[in-house]
Amino acid sequence: MIRSRLDPASDDYRRRREAMLAKLADLDAEHAKAVAGGGEKYVERHRGRGKLLARERIELLVDADSPFLELSPLAAWGSEFQVGAGMVAGIGVIEGVECVITANDPTVRGGASNPWTLKKSLRAADIALQNRLPYVNLVESGGADLPTQKEIFIPGGRIFRDLTRLSAAGIPTVALVFGNSTAGGAYVPGMSDYVVMVRERAKVFLGGPPLVKMATGEESDDESLGGAEMHARVSGLADHLAQDEHDALRIGRRIVRSLNWHKQGITPLPTQEPKYPADELLGIVPEDLKVPFDPREVIARVADGSEFEEFKPLYGASLVTGWARIHGYPVGVLANAQGVLFSEESQKATQFIQLANQSRTPLLFLQNTTGYMVGKDYEQGGIIKHGAMMINAVSNSTVPHLTIVMGASYGAGNYGMCGRAYDPRFLFSWPSAKSAVMGPAQLAGVLSIVGRASAQARGQVYDEEADAAMRAMVEAQIEAESLPFFLSGRLYDDGVIDPRDTRTVLGMCLSAINSAPVPPAAGFGVFRP
Repeated sequence: MIRSRLDPASDDYRRRREAMLAKLADLDAEHAKAVAGGGEKYVERHRGRGKLLARERIELLVDADSPFLELSPLAAWGSEFQVGAGMVAGIGVIEGVECVITANDPTVRGGASNPWTLKKSLRAADIALQNRLPYVNLVESGGADLPTQKEIFIPGGRIFRDLTRLSAAGIPTVALVFGNSTAGGAYVPGMSDYVVMVRERAKVFLGGPPLVKMATGEESDDESLGGAEMHARVSGLADHLAQDEHDALRIGRRIVRSLNWHKQGITPLPTQEPKYPADELLGIVPEDLKVPFDPREVIARVADGSEFEEFKPLYGASLVTGWARIHGYPVGVLANAQGVLFSEESQKATQFIQLANQSRTPLLFLQNTTGYMVGKDYEQGGIIKHGAMMINAVSNSTVPHLTIVMGASYGAGNYGMCGRAYDPRFLFSWPSAKSAVMGPAQLAGVLSIVGRASAQARGQVYDEEADAAMRAMVEAQIEAESLPFFLSGRLYDDGVIDPRDTRTVLGMCLSAINSAPVPPAAGFGVFRP
């Protein structure tokens, strides 16, 4: 068992905790924007039509008192579009079955899809396919946000491709249609395995009456062109005709119950609570990420029984590796201790990743890295080839990966520790996280050195005042672009989470992962460093 050395009574701990609580208050404020949808005016208009809100639909769809792991709630943050991108996505339990659930928010521009809605939809479908989770769409959308069609139309075809790929893989897709599902949106129910439409509410057509009039001269109305009753009785697109929204949700639950769906992964062992309270996670990460912290303190508050079997503790000490269980599921943990990755850490990680693949154990990456070490001695010592070895191991590992960005995530360290580009099954960030090609001061300094050398080569006097202004501007820009809200808004993670929820989030992810069978082995043995 890990013996914690954290002192919750110390001044350092209290300062770190207060800084984290301030960041969490900011996070709550941003989440509130997503929950507010299109604002009070449009929420009231929607309710006035006798309709449920997107999150209310989800709440009635999932099992009572079951958790819902919302994904990408900050999508579109910092853009011209509403935080949340007009869609709710996540993993919820329906009739005991973990499902990916998406719901258009019709209070946000009528549920129209903007570029960030598209990215969020595609990510949800990827999660359903990778983890073998039934996919339930709660549909009410006016189609594409037309002013941004150049960013939506061509990549948007993937939504329909993904639905057919899920079905071909034997993963059920269900569409519950509560309102408009027009133009390209009509293909969501059109390509789903099961379709439920609400009487007098659902409208599914490729072109509405005005477009039909312009294209063919034909006069038509919504109901005869694409109403729920017509699709249930005439076209056959609707498998079930619901009397109202509550009935549609009941039918949706019944469909999932009839799937006879079973997990194909491992069964977890009985769980044990950690020996240390999750609340103490608030005071572990320093506000200044240049200050190191011991990731074992995080592991002690996440792992079952705070038990951790460390691997190679005396070698490559700035990377902690070892075995643990989280909610009864075995994991191999790689956690940055001092931030920098040296050759020894790279070789140690490579061997550990291969061992995890031998035992078919999922890997958990706890990121706090400034990247691989630079300098003459390290270059001559082979840091490039050793870093490449680690990145190769991560790239070709076939067990599921989970990533939590706790602190810094800079340079190729982001890659070696399984950043977004390396397709972890799930990736979440803490509010303390920062990620960029390098730290703001370092990047501005590099630009300054290059500019100074260029001026010297041309025989010009270097403008020190302009250099200072440039450095300040670049540092401010990189700092802003490395913050977790900015990165989460671009879906570079699956959400920014409260550190206290880390164990719960990981447990839900590990459970979802085991809906799929254990992946086959890669076919290589272990190469020792």
